[in-house]
Amino acid sequence: MDGKLIFIYNADSGIISSVSDYFHKIVKPDTYQCNLCALTYGNLGMKTQWKDFIENLEISVEFFHKDEFKSKYPWEKAKFPSAYIFKDSELYLLIAQKDMNQLHTLDELINLVNEKLKEFKDKQDDYCLLK
Repeated sequence: MDGKLIFIYNADSGIISSVSDYFHKIVKPDTYQCNLCALTYGNLGMKTQWKDFIENLEISVEFFHKDEFKSKYPWEKAKFPSAYIFKDSELYLLIAQKDMNQLHTLDELINLVNEKLKEFKDKQDDYCLLK
């Protein structure tokens, strides 16, 4: 598939944010702000199932923290966590924050990504183009 799949965490980059997020997930996981992080990362790093899934997709994948995304794609209305397709110099919303935050398991996330990629491939004109 042409383009790039972009995932954005609802967390900022940097060592202080990373350490804070790490302990937040352990101490108060119910109040952690990034469901994408919670589903795809354990205490020891990226979950193997997620890593294997990403490596076998037919589209390149890129991950950003929200501050990194805002720096590269200055779109003020973006909400996180979320996923976008970057194709032909345009951004398309693939998975909205609301949908990302309703997921409870990594399997649900993987199924949603597969479903949305298939829909995008079949019905690109129906997707929200962000400008």
